Amino acid sequence: MGIKGKIINDPVYGFIRFPEAELLQIIGHPWFQRLRNIKQMGMAQLVYPGAVHTRFHHSLGACHLMGTALEELKGKGENISKEECLAARIAILLHDVGHGPFSHALEHTLIDDISHEAVSQLIMDKLNSEMDGMLTDAIHVFKGNNSKQFLHQLVSSQLDTDRMDYLNRDSFYTGVSEGVIGYDRILQMLTVQDGALMVEEKGVHSVEKFIIARRLMYWQVYLHKTVLSAEILLINILKRARELAMDGTSLFAAPAFHYFLYNRLGADSFKTDPTLLETYCQLDDNDILTSVKVWQSHPDKILSYLCSMLINRHLYKVILSTGPMDELYAQKQEEVKKALNLQDNELQYFVSKGVTSNNTYNVNDERIQIAMKNGSVVDISQIDNPIVNQALARPVHKNYICYTLPV
Repeated sequence: MGIKGKIINDPVYGFIRFPEAELLQIIGHPWFQRLRNIKQMGMAQLVYPGAVHTRFHHSLGACHLMGTALEELKGKGENISKEECLAARIAILLHDVGHGPFSHALEHTLIDDISHEAVSQLIMDKLNSEMDGMLTDAIHVFKGNNSKQFLHQLVSSQLDTDRMDYLNRDSFYTGVSEGVIGYDRILQMLTVQDGALMVEEKGVHSVEKFIIARRLMYWQVYLHKTVLSAEILLINILKRARELAMDGTSLFAAPAFHYFLYNRLGADSFKTDPTLLETYCQLDDNDILTSVKVWQSHPDKILSYLCSMLINRHLYKVILSTGPMDELYAQKQEEVKKALNLQDNELQYFVSKGVTSNNTYNVNDERIQIAMKNGSVVDISQIDNPIVNQALARPVHKNYICYTLPV
């Protein structure tokens, strides 16, 4: 007897269907279920208390949008087989499976030179061998080396179902209405020409709103200075823990997290150690947060201080500016060093600087193309009276300084 399909009640889209037994097999796998314990927005809940949804929610939502997009394209006469639909749905379902807990913090500190996309690829390859080649076509779609370019574009491009879901979902859970997009209108306006994904001319304004919503969400939510502060604090906690671990200091940690703290690992480690992927897939947000709670009482004063800051939400103060900040940075270093009685080598954990940027629409990347009524194809930034003009397409960089003073 085959596995029956499932209907899931999603707070964003209502009831969404997963009739394919193959999808349910993947969803039920422990490595996918692990995404229930990894928050989609990392530390953003410290600013937006409702932002506690997970990568599990997002992956199911993106898979739902993929199904809707494919049905729209089939309704317009595009020849997409049942097998191709399944491959595209699996590809988007697994696009985030390689995310670690608080991914950007983890990518910066515990594993060198490997992105979550590369880990997703490794996990898909491993699942494919476990499932007798069931994911082969999906992996081709994920990598973009299948014959139909538009299927890959629906998984990864500047107008993909991943972005459509996370903008809508993150807006819903944060309560930031500026991020709401007309995803249903965009999906209905999708078309394919010469194998490439495009938007019909009458859908231009919906795409413009999508791009503007993305820009607003970045400055208002993803790059909010308090979210940035919390992420940098967590990165510094992990850096300090790693430094202590490399010196042989004993640290409490769950077994998988302990392994990543006490071993120098990079992209090649996954090739040389066949068990590393399994260990990686044991990690989730709970491992990190439990350790941070325990480390508040660690004898190392820097680690304990930083962990207490995070747990009690006494975050770094942040100054953002588009201009140079070297003089102010030196001033803050002296101020913090004196206030906290720090040595020079300890100062990096309490005062830091960097650059944050918002690239709303990259004209040098794979562009969003509009299929005009006259038969021509133009980039979204080149239509008459464009809202998405060169100014909006240009990346915005802001310098930041993070620092802390006694509470």
